[in-house]
Amino acid sequence: MKYNQLGRTGLYVSEICLGTMTFGGGEDAGIWKAIGSLPQDEVDAIMGKAIAAGVNFFDTADVYSFGASEERLGQSIKNLGVARKDVVLATKVFGQMGPGPNDRGASRGHIMDSVKTSLERLQTDHIDLYQIHGNDSVTPIDETLRALDDLVSQGLVRYVGVSNWAAWKIAKALGLSEAKNYARFETLQAYYTIAGRDLERELVPMLTSEKLGLMVWSPLAGGLLSGKFGPGSNNPEGARRTTFDFPPVEKDRAWACVEAMREIGEAHGTSVARVALAWLLAKPHVMSVIIGAKTVEQLDDNLAAVDLTLTPEEMARLDEVSELPAEYPGWMFGRQGGGRVPAPFKPKAG
Repeated sequence: MKYNQLGRTGLYVSEICLGTMTFGGGEDAGIWKAIGSLPQDEVDAIMGKAIAAGVNFFDTADVYSFGASEERLGQSIKNLGVARKDVVLATKVFGQMGPGPNDRGASRGHIMDSVKTSLERLQTDHIDLYQIHGNDSVTPIDETLRALDDLVSQGLVRYVGVSNWAAWKIAKALGLSEAKNYARFETLQAYYTIAGRDLERELVPMLTSEKLGLMVWSPLAGGLLSGKFGPGSNNPEGARRTTFDFPPVEKDRAWACVEAMREIGEAHGTSVARVALAWLLAKPHVMSVIIGAKTVEQLDDNLAAVDLTLTPEEMARLDEVSELPAEYPGWMFGRQGGGRVPAPFKPKAG
């Protein structure tokens, strides 16, 4: 297992992060039941396997199964006898957690209320990475940042991050944090797959420039890149995509990617899913890839991606088949400034 810096901080996290969206659920859990409803004993089995493989990074959210995911994660760490200092716990706040108008969002009130209940469910006195889970078009950015900074000052949270925000808004938040000496966002959790590379247009250049760590969610596009799906697929029974068709994917491009990955996988004697994960792990702007699992066998297959090294030729082929269509202003950058590449300036002699 490889370990990367959490953004620009001195904290190191495993390149594979175990997502816990499959923990919890139940008959009254709505969409979360379709994603996963693992009981505590199965959670402990998956957690134990992941920790044995070197995973030290675990991501959840208060809204996952309405708190049950956090509860099972916290209980599992206790059941397995894992020292708190040996795990990095990330959770998120934003989603609807009650019937009231203030039971969601990124307001100071909701953040302050939510962090307390997350700490209780996780059975810990601090959260390593506390993330704003979505874009709040109502709450001023400054209000959100001030609340997060107070949590860091109080020792309840150690680092803060954001998920599903636009590049311009993250850049604005970073500027405000610097100007007001607030704790700044160190990570972005975003959707990224070989069949969905949209964040490369604006977000990746911003992340690289500002040294934020990228946490990838849904690296297999909700199971679409698992190898079970393709043109004419019968929607395998039990697969998440069969009952919960998310995130949205341009299917024709996805099938072209799956075809290329299947051939590469056969050459390596490995699965399509491992190839999809290995492609992401090879990208320098990726800090950690979040994987989810319903079974230990599924977890084993995904964890094995860290041992798969794709050749430069294979990476080039996958990059080509998954290339984003040209979009303004990107195509104009290449036309106007393609000849200006970073290099030492050498003035002419004389």
